[in-house]
Amino acid sequence: MLYTGRSILDVANEHAFAIPAFNISDWAMFKGIMDISEEKDAPVIIAIHPDEVSHITTDLIPAMHARAHRSSVPVAIHWDHGGTFEQMITAIQAGFTSVMIDASLQPFDDNVALTRKVVEAAHSVGVQVEGELGTIGANDSYGEAGAAEIIYTNVDDAVRFVEETGVDSLAIAIGTSHGLYPADKNPELRHDLLQEIKAAVGIPLVLHGGSGNPDSELARAVSLGINKINISSDIKVSYHNRMREVLGTDVRLREPNAIQPEPLEAMKVTAAEKIDLFGAAGKATLY
Repeated sequence: MLYTGRSILDVANEHAFAIPAFNISDWAMFKGIMDISEEKDAPVIIAIHPDEVSHITTDLIPAMHARAHRSSVPVAIHWDHGGTFEQMITAIQAGFTSVMIDASLQPFDDNVALTRKVVEAAHSVGVQVEGELGTIGANDSYGEAGAAEIIYTNVDDAVRFVEETGVDSLAIAIGTSHGLYPADKNPELRHDLLQEIKAAVGIPLVLHGGSGNPDSELARAVSLGINKINISSDIKVSYHNRMREVLGTDVRLREPNAIQPEPLEAMKVTAAEKIDLFGAAGKATLY
């Protein structure tokens, strides 16, 4: 079942769980995420950021539509971290059912103006929009950028931002960073700030940079109002680490069907853990 971003997130908001947004970068990863989501009877958001789009191209989106339409679970196809209005038009024309415009590094008024422009265009054709307020940090990110310093989302600014832009969901900054956390860095989420923002805006809230955070912190964030958590590094590490191991066993390996099954199973184990942690398992029955 192919869904828009809003219709899939509204159910999560109503029933207090979070939908994982898994960043995929090839068709095999997409198939694996779809398979484990169906096994867990969980709604899923397939996220693709500009670097990943440049790799798989938008030509793959119609095939994703076909797979989503015959799926037993709700699926949204989401352009992650779009940086320009032109990118958002490209996403809409390509068939993404949900888009994110990330103008969080721009001054507040500029962020509002660009986000509102994207909302007006996207809503006119039934596509839902995620905005971002505050800045997400960066660890080893190269696919998804982040700020050198985290700027926490201000509650009053969040209220004004939602009112003036009309966004359907809002990514907030409460202490996460993109990429893998170094050993000497101890991430800590501002759950108090999350509670204040959720009470003030009410709409579905999004957490970026969810890889590497302690499970207990993420579970509490879900209980306090996070309805979408982006997972990229964790599943890619599981996938590619196992692929390295498989390739290292036999230099004659060359066929994808001989190389990829084990890496995909490793990725699915990690994805299943996130689905369970976010409370999404079994929730497809709510749609």
